[in-house]
Amino acid sequence: MSTQIYPLKFEPIYQYRIWGGRKLEHLLSKPLPENEPVGEAWILSDRKDHSTQVSGGNLKGLTLTNLMADFRYEIMGKLGYHFEHFPLLLKFLDCKEVLSVQVHPSDDQKEYIPQGDLGKTEAWVVLETSEDSRIYAGLKKGTTKENLVESIQNKSVADRLHSFVPKKDDAVFIHSGTVHTLGGTVVFEVQENSDVTFRLYDWDRTDPKTGEPRELQVEKALACIDFKQVDIGPVIPEKSKDMKNAEKLFDNEHFKLWRIKSESEFTVGFKDEPAILVCTEGQGMMKYNDADYTISKGEVVLLPAIIGLLDLHPEQEITLLQIAIPDRK
Repeated sequence: MSTQIYPLKFEPIYQYRIWGGRKLEHLLSKPLPENEPVGEAWILSDRKDHSTQVSGGNLKGLTLTNLMADFRYEIMGKLGYHFEHFPLLLKFLDCKEVLSVQVHPSDDQKEYIPQGDLGKTEAWVVLETSEDSRIYAGLKKGTTKENLVESIQNKSVADRLHSFVPKKDDAVFIHSGTVHTLGGTVVFEVQENSDVTFRLYDWDRTDPKTGEPRELQVEKALACIDFKQVDIGPVIPEKSKDMKNAEKLFDNEHFKLWRIKSESEFTVGFKDEPAILVCTEGQGMMKYNDADYTISKGEVVLLPAIIGLLDLHPEQEITLLQIAIPDRK
């Protein structure tokens, strides 16, 4: 059965969001739904309600959920003993308007997480900015539950949030419990496989589809905030010792992420572990079992663990994000 497995590409799933725009059509080849703001493209997802489908080859049409049921150990390798479901969710976000001010619970805050689900630690890589780009990450020092509640009541929440103007290629780590939002940017997002978000404040706007304000979950949000998460800025990339032309952006218990920029051939993948490749600029080609597999801007490729290492040949310069899942022993 494992001979069927090959480097897997997936169809993105577009999501309507009131804060979204139309910029994802420049990043992805799949046409956007007409006449509505698209805020998110889920590019690798093992969620019951939205599981991405393989876009080509003999497994075309199967979802990542199907693959994890039928090929769990081929895909996950030694990590298959720890994960029944694929543990990460990958997205592109087009934040034309600013998102709600929000927070996500941590894995151990079980009372705030649906059964069988996870908390949500996430991270962003900035792909595009605009004149009104801003990232809000963490609280300002000195913010307490009391003065935060007061700022919600008098609509001055922004004064309690740390923020900065992002630049293209900035990478920002948002640990669970961190108050955050962003606007005027297009980002790549990697996160735990979770969809639990508590809105603290939504800028007093209404949803054009319903004519109503979106629901807030202020009490739950307050309960999940880590008030020590303050003044968060972009991470400082670390030159990789193991990968050529690569810098490590994130390394935590949920995911590791490297950014590779190269005009010459380089190796991708890991031994007996899955690798996720996301192309943000350019295109390249890999050979596996005498077949060619391409990756180009806006595409994600899942390299199942059974494949191991492959050589990637860029057409010109390519910018590739490579993601690993840490082994939870």
